[in-house]
Amino acid sequence: MKLCSQQKRTQKNNAAGWADKSMNKSIEKTAHTTRSEMVNDSEQPLVEHLLELRTRLLRCVLVVLVLFCGMFSFAGEIYSYFITPMIAVLPESSTLLATGTIAPFLTPFKLTFYVALYLSVPVLLHQLWGFIAPGLYQSERRFALPLLVSSVVLFYCGMAFAYFLVVPILFQFMAGIEIPGVSYMPDISENLNLMLKLFFAFGVAFEVPIATFLAIMAGLTTPQSLAEKRPYIVVGCFVLGMLLTPPDIISQVLLALPMWLLFEVGLILGKMVAKEEEPQTQE
Repeated sequence: MKLCSQQKRTQKNNAAGWADKSMNKSIEKTAHTTRSEMVNDSEQPLVEHLLELRTRLLRCVLVVLVLFCGMFSFAGEIYSYFITPMIAVLPESSTLLATGTIAPFLTPFKLTFYVALYLSVPVLLHQLWGFIAPGLYQSERRFALPLLVSSVVLFYCGMAFAYFLVVPILFQFMAGIEIPGVSYMPDISENLNLMLKLFFAFGVAFEVPIATFLAIMAGLTTPQSLAEKRPYIVVGCFVLGMLLTPPDIISQVLLALPMWLLFEVGLILGKMVAKEEEPQTQE
């Protein structure tokens, strides 16, 4: 009888031990499954964002390539129109030179690519907006579309300002410098690089109102603080004009002055929006 009772107790203990082990294993499996599901849930949005970013980048590249292929056959005509402001101010005895072996082909090719890139700016900004829009609040989205449109318009205005005003004045000034024994015959590759640099610099500089407005809206600064720092900002405009333009005083001043005026425009818009949001915050 004692042996039977001991055997029964041993069997019960073994059964309880197996039950505890199976319960522990099931708990570990459940915890592992929960952890893996949590990791998958956290990784899935990241993967989706990366896939969406890749898709939008491919769309941007495709748009640039389509525009480039469509305009490549007209590369010579595009370059002829592009250098019209410079040809108009060259002395009668001067002409443009192609000092590189493949410069007559490579220079129009390069210009056509940059024209396609600049023309695709609205699509590039639209893809950027489509990527960041889901992460914005409703109050932020109401400013996004006007800012997007104004960014495109201001960028093109900066390029037009450089092409129709800055470039003729700059080249007329440079062509008027006479050195005995030296003929002024600019190289087409250097001419293209200079003009592209001016276009980009003025296009970015004309975005100053957008940058000022966004800084005020994001709470990084206030209109009163920017107004107090106006002297430093004016000096900064001239420093940027020195860094972003060729080393001549004309293009530096012609870039710094619009940047200063556009900063004032952005400051005025920031004050208007700040006044509108004050009653809402008080309520």
